[in-house]
Amino acid sequence: MTGEEASPHMNKPKISCPATADHPLWSIGFRPFYLLASLFAALSVPLWVAQYAGFLPAGYLPGSLWHGHEMLFGYTTAVISGFLMTAVRNWTGQPTPSGALLASLALLWIAGRLMLLTPYGILSALVNAAFPLAVALAIAVPLSRGNNRRNYFFVGLLSLLALAELALHFSELGLFVWPARLSLQVGLDVVLFVMAVMGGRVIPMFTNNGVPGTRATRQPWLEKTALGSVLALLAADLLRLPAEIVCLLAALATLAQAGRLALWQTWRTLRAPMVWILHLAYGWIVIYLALRTLAAVGLVSELLAVHALTIGAIGGMTLGMMTRTARGHTGRPVTADGHDATAYVLVQCAAVVRVFGGLLFPDHYLASVTGSGLLWSAAFMLFAMRYAPSLLRSSVIEPG
Repeated sequence: MTGEEASPHMNKPKISCPATADHPLWSIGFRPFYLLASLFAALSVPLWVAQYAGFLPAGYLPGSLWHGHEMLFGYTTAVISGFLMTAVRNWTGQPTPSGALLASLALLWIAGRLMLLTPYGILSALVNAAFPLAVALAIAVPLSRGNNRRNYFFVGLLSLLALAELALHFSELGLFVWPARLSLQVGLDVVLFVMAVMGGRVIPMFTNNGVPGTRATRQPWLEKTALGSVLALLAADLLRLPAEIVCLLAALATLAQAGRLALWQTWRTLRAPMVWILHLAYGWIVIYLALRTLAAVGLVSELLAVHALTIGAIGGMTLGMMTRTARGHTGRPVTADGHDATAYVLVQCAAVVRVFGGLLFPDHYLASVTGSGLLWSAAFMLFAMRYAPSLLRSSVIEPG
């Protein structure tokens, strides 16, 4: 694996895209989707907190289901889509959507957010499922043309997200016998696998480049175990296997991810915020899997495990990768400044408050939800305000 394959922010010769629009926002996938995702993350969580506290009515989906859906199929899928449409262009040397086509994908994503506020469940299901399928097609073409077989699996994962989306809506509408919340779990398993793959590819490389002398390493057998255990957990959820099997698989995955992280030497990264945020985010994957092991046998609430993954791991890793990609592709130094480090700390605090506040102080559960939501929103609003000018303007060095 080369550095170019692992990192979507490396500068390469500019590729001519015939559909490129005049405005820089539509020149490459990360620009609109990082901006939309960060604004959505900042604004939607306070709305959920207000709804949870009883100040706002529920929409088409019940409150907590809407919140889970939007954080997974709204925010997270938008970031993954922007990342992949940028990375695939680098991996293959082939053009990915830009101009009017990229704008259409952004409008499709926005339409999905708006449709959930209407009573039209079937139409909402189709619009929301269409987005990951459209992105899957958008990356499948350049992957095929570039004969980049090692990354074909991303097309399958996006398609699986679309199926989970449809299953969630159809079960909620009574058209499909399937627990709606299981669709969220399957979606989270898919995202976990994406993070496990990309974390293994980029974190050791970024660590060694950003903190010279660290010597972060990988062991082939541990890499296979780490990824295989996550896939096994996904299969167990799809097949709805007994809790005892889920417990064993989650425990195996916990040990594998912890061993992987130990080889990356997190303790040496404390002076490099753009590196340690990825390490801490991956650490939350270990915490999530440990909590899921305990939740499978009824020792802790499954919601605590879910928020370790969604806030700590997904929030931390996406924020870290968005700042790195946005800086690298707009010609800015790929090092975190004080604003970036503040956003990283805020999202980590949000995870600590939500998970350990709920675990240690159950009588103050609403306060932990509210405090975590405000910290999360502050982190992503800071990113949006900091990076909107760069995302909306031409790069100093235009990305390949």
